[in-house]
Amino acid sequence: MLKTAFVLAFGVSGFANSYGADKPDAKPPEPGLVVHADPSAMIPNGVEFRRDVAFLPPDRAEKLDLYLPKNRPAGTRSPAIVIIHGGAWKGGNKSAGREIDSGTTFALAGYVCASVEYDKVPGNWPRNLLDCKNAVRFLRAHAGELGVDGAHIGVIGGSAGGHLALMVAFTPHVAELEPSAPYPAVPDHVSACVNMYGPADLFLQQGVKEAVREGDKKLEMFDPKVTDLSALWRLASPVHHVCKDSPPVLILQGAKDVIVKPEQATLLDAKLSELRVEHQTVLIPETPHTFTLHSVKTMDIATLTVAFFDKHLKPKAKKP
Repeated sequence: MLKTAFVLAFGVSGFANSYGADKPDAKPPEPGLVVHADPSAMIPNGVEFRRDVAFLPPDRAEKLDLYLPKNRPAGTRSPAIVIIHGGAWKGGNKSAGREIDSGTTFALAGYVCASVEYDKVPGNWPRNLLDCKNAVRFLRAHAGELGVDGAHIGVIGGSAGGHLALMVAFTPHVAELEPSAPYPAVPDHVSACVNMYGPADLFLQQGVKEAVREGDKKLEMFDPKVTDLSALWRLASPVHHVCKDSPPVLILQGAKDVIVKPEQATLLDAKLSELRVEHQTVLIPETPHTFTLHSVKTMDIATLTVAFFDKHLKPKAKKP
C-alpha cells in the first residue's frame, strides 16, 4: 500500500540523535556517494569494523566490509544485513558515506552487516548480482565464525544498489541468476528487503518500451552481443520477478527524485499489492535522489528502517 511520509513521519529522534553517542569524537558520515579513505574513523565504539574481507574466489579483487555489534555474549547469533552500494551499476563504493551510515546504524541495532563491492565492468551482467548473492551466502557459510543467525538475513541497497537488492530478494530460485561458486550448496534467499530509490523496471527507467543498444537509453552493464536485449532487460527488472512468496519489502522513495522517478515506487507498490506481498512504500516529500538513513530532516528514516528489519529479522521469543 502506498503511503506518504506525512502519514509515517516519526520526527528526527531515536537513531538519528543517538548515532555515535558512545563516542563523542565520532562524526556522522557525509551523505551520498562520498568515499572515505579511512572508514574506521567514522565507526562508533559500539561497532567492530573489518575492512576488505575476501568473499569471492582468489582471482577476484572485490571485497566486503563487515560491521558487527561489539560485546555480544558468547554464542550469540545475530540477524544480518547485506548492504549494496549504488553508482549506476558502474561506479560507487562499499565505503561511501551512505554505506557507512547504514552499516553502523544497523550494527548498533544488533545486526551483523556486510557492505559489498561487486563487479562493475560493462557487459558483465549478471556478475554484479551474483556477487551480491554470494555476499548473502558468505554470511551463511561463516555464520558460526561471525555469530550470524543464518535464518534471518536481509538486504538493503540505494539507487542501482536498490535494484540489485530487489533482485537478490526476488530471484532466489532463478537458475540462470544463481552463483555456481564459491558456495554452491549455500542458499542466498533473504527474509526482508529495503529498496532506497532503486529502479524496479528497466524499461520505465530508460523511458522506452523496447530495449535499445545505442545512445542515452542503452544500459552498459549488458553484453552488447546479446541478440534478444528486451528479454534480458525483462530478466533484469525486479518487478517481473515478484511472486506471492517474495519477502517483505520497504520502499523508500524521494518525491523530488528525477533520476529514479517516483513512478518506479508506484509500479512496484502496485505489483506487490496485486500479489499480496507484505510491503510498505514511503514517498518522502521534497526529497531528491541519494539520501541516507540520516540525511532526511523531515522524518526519521533510520528508526523506520531499523523497525522494519526488526519486525522481520528478529524472531520474537516464544511464550512458555
